[in-house]
Amino acid sequence: MPSRSATAVAPPPADPGLLPVGSLPGVGPALAATLGRLGLERVQDLWFHLPLRYEDKTRLTAIADLHPGERAQVLGTVEAVERGFRYRPQLKVAIGDDSRQTLLLRFFHFHRAQAEQLKPGLKLLCYGEARHGAHGLEMVHPQYQRVEGEAVAMDERLSPIYPTTEGLGQKRLAGVIDKALALLPPDAALELIPPALCAAHGLTSLREALLYVHRPPPDAPLADLVNGRHPAQQRLAFEELLTQHLSLKRMRAAVRRRRAPLLEGPGALRAKFLAELPFRLTGAQQRVASEVLDDLAQSRPMLRLAQGDVGSGKTAVAALAALAAVEAGWQVALMAPTELLAEQHLRNFRHWLEPLDIAVEWLAGKQQGKARASALKRVAEGAAVVVGTHALMQEGVAFARLGLVIVDEQHRFGVQQRLALRDKGLEGDLVPHQLVLTATPIPRTLAMSAYADLDVSTIDELPPGRTPVQTVAVSNARRAEVIERIHAACAEGRQAYWVCTLIEESEQLRAQAAEVAYAELSAALEGRRVGLIHGRMKPKEKQAVMDAFKAGELAVLVATTVIEVGVDVPNASLMVIENSERLGLAQLHQLRGRVGRGAIASNCVLLYQPPLGSLARERLNVMRETCDGFRIAEKDMELRGPGEVLGTRQTGQLAFRIADLARDAHLLPAVQQVGQTMLKQQPRAAERLIERWIGAAARYAHA
Repeated sequence: MPSRSATAVAPPPADPGLLPVGSLPGVGPALAATLGRLGLERVQDLWFHLPLRYEDKTRLTAIADLHPGERAQVLGTVEAVERGFRYRPQLKVAIGDDSRQTLLLRFFHFHRAQAEQLKPGLKLLCYGEARHGAHGLEMVHPQYQRVEGEAVAMDERLSPIYPTTEGLGQKRLAGVIDKALALLPPDAALELIPPALCAAHGLTSLREALLYVHRPPPDAPLADLVNGRHPAQQRLAFEELLTQHLSLKRMRAAVRRRRAPLLEGPGALRAKFLAELPFRLTGAQQRVASEVLDDLAQSRPMLRLAQGDVGSGKTAVAALAALAAVEAGWQVALMAPTELLAEQHLRNFRHWLEPLDIAVEWLAGKQQGKARASALKRVAEGAAVVVGTHALMQEGVAFARLGLVIVDEQHRFGVQQRLALRDKGLEGDLVPHQLVLTATPIPRTLAMSAYADLDVSTIDELPPGRTPVQTVAVSNARRAEVIERIHAACAEGRQAYWVCTLIEESEQLRAQAAEVAYAELSAALEGRRVGLIHGRMKPKEKQAVMDAFKAGELAVLVATTVIEVGVDVPNASLMVIENSERLGLAQLHQLRGRVGRGAIASNCVLLYQPPLGSLARERLNVMRETCDGFRIAEKDMELRGPGEVLGTRQTGQLAFRIADLARDAHLLPAVQQVGQTMLKQQPRAAERLIERWIGAAARYAHA
């Protein structure tokens, strides 16, 4: 007879969170594969797969008490049903309740059997968002179920709504998460932040926080949960922000363990460059240049972000850094996200550096044949400075001795792209220095978190002689007055931009919109030359138009948002932005920065299409009130969220599950303190936190 111990089931691992999701009852290979598409591979991934929002199906709201924009549950009796096909098929169902009010349920996607089941007299329990309709309040595609008899079964607690994927309904996902929560260990085994640090910063229990957000009780304060301000959510937000901070600090430490070339020359080239500049550097430029040059003289890699408002002179600082590298015998690569911006850098660097006998090479994706082959050859042979787009990172591009990488508007590139460029300079254990430039001012709280791996320098002073831009918001109904204003400005010898924006991401539609405005302005401004530039034009065509505008041969330049960055025409003093309500604050600020670059008083007209939504009205008001890029950035983060401000939605760097940098900025000082202590005293716990929250996504940690 076998011994009792021989037949005993093997004990579960010490950490049940590391079990595969397939070990949960009812999770077969097909469901495990579906969960895998969401990155849910282990039990702990399910614990930290947090709700996006909650639905309150614990109570009923009378139709008379519904408010537009609120989600609610109502019980009503079908009074009338109508199927229409005027523009598109739709099913309209009118329901009423004891409050003697009617609510319209509207369905655009339905099948015949569904329509036939919904008959007058039927009782329905519906949940959805109330909104204004043509004849009163309505719900579009509400959840609903038929109610038989008098008893109405309602949920006992708020229903969490999770991020999901095709083929995985909310109910099934919630069931799997429930099974995972049954394996939650006690706090002592679950907690990775040392208890003393939790107590010092008033952090609640992690176990309680997880159970609360997944299973909020019926009396949970819905407003706090909706706003993410409940203590349970704040506890989880703290841990998520801490994880991101730790991963960026670890990434920085990994890069700093490598060596970098010493880029320290006698400074003769820099002195000559500064002597020939037609302007003096501002105090802020000198300070930031000094910080950059100090970094380059070290044997560990520079990781520095130089940020400054539109027109603050970041390019001159970048040129000084490039000269230090060239003088030390190393190559420089400058990468920009668009050809227009890269071309602007190319012109500046050639204008400044070629008189110093420094060749500046151009490398872009549109180069073909012999031109590309000869450019690649010169880069491989040691061309001192190479300017280009993402083409710099492509296969076949080889540098002789890459010592400095300058990335402009880095948030427009994915992590892998920056990695690929840095790796072009790997030489044994040597890596290039990295200087990142941005004209999108980053709010301090955002820089503390999103750029914890970088030293941040701020050029917070504009060159003398710049005039603040007066900004007005004008309804499109007054378009003729705006065109008349352009006429008057041109008569005084000034130039103007007319920027066309479309919310669609189609370059073709943008080009068409610009062509329509071009035709309209050409006809209205008889005797004045009007130019046109858009993204579908060839680089040479774009450059010819820009050169003509710069030379004063064109009175007005009609453009799409391709002119957002990198265009400098001091005589242009009037900017008109069409459909301005469709753009974010940062983009509006960048566009406005194309004027006010000389001593002439400049104006920006924000043309909008009424009626304005509250968010658009707030954005336009901010633009009218201030030209301070940092204040605008703070407001932009508040209105749109940090992922939008940085443009990192697509890179996944700021895809937080529960944290929100604008809302949770007050947690960051404590996050930094705890992070510092953990990296010194609890490095293994820090590793496990990163593994828990970031998991496989931590692979970008050496960017």
